Amino acid sequence: MKVVSLHLYPVKGTRAFDVERAQLAERGFEGDRRWLVVDSAGIFATQRSHAVLAAIQATPSARGLHLKAGGMPDLEVSIPDGSKRGDVTIWDAQVDAALADDAAHAWLTQFFGEDMRLVYMDAKAERLKQGIWAPPLPVSFADGYPVLIATTGSLAAVNAEIARKGGAPVTMRRFRPNIVLDCPDPWAEDFWKRLKIGTSELELIKPCDRCIVTTKDQLTGATTGDEPLGALRTLRMSADPRIKGVLFGWNSLPRVLGEIAVGDAAEIVERRPEGFAIHAA
Repeated sequence: MKVVSLHLYPVKGTRAFDVERAQLAERGFEGDRRWLVVDSAGIFATQRSHAVLAAIQATPSARGLHLKAGGMPDLEVSIPDGSKRGDVTIWDAQVDAALADDAAHAWLTQFFGEDMRLVYMDAKAERLKQGIWAPPLPVSFADGYPVLIATTGSLAAVNAEIARKGGAPVTMRRFRPNIVLDCPDPWAEDFWKRLKIGTSELELIKPCDRCIVTTKDQLTGATTGDEPLGALRTLRMSADPRIKGVLFGWNSLPRVLGEIAVGDAAEIVERRPEGFAIHAA
């Protein structure tokens, strides 16, 4: 079993940035979801609220960040020095984030057609994830956990169900993972507890419950129909009362930090023999 692709999301909600290697840090991969778009009240934006985020290509640069989108001039954004800050809200957390420069705010405001801001998670911007699955842990601007792992076999099972109903296949991009493994067995990841990949180790904490973002075209943000949620309602409805809805991929925590590269072998260090509770189709 090997890593077949690695994906970062420099600005939460924007298009995936594919990399050959990435450094695993406590909050997740370096450069992954350290930037965030917020509205005038400091409330975070995602593809649930602003689907057109998918049309923004955010690329790490020597200065910080390069933004590109159709109909907009390219923009270089420097990592802020942290002297200007603002309180932002992401889910139930308040984060004291560094404000990007006025040019970045103006660019986003023009693109969205409403007053928007860009903020950065620097060393002072602390966010602790509180929950029932793990002790409080530092996390980036990700929805909940530092790293999302998915497998090719599970995607194939979803697409087989979509095809059975006469639909078109979806790509892995719909699920916005960080690490994709080439395991051919659908849902094998339900039985993994700890993985060693390269010099790093990750603990699989909980499966990821999925939302309407999986129905969005990851180049435009356009809604494409009900899939893959329809297939997941048949295949992957949670039977665990702690998680409601459909599941795909696993949320993971860094346990041993190091570099992970495409082609690295993935070894199961510890298993979860009981798997995870799924309603029978």
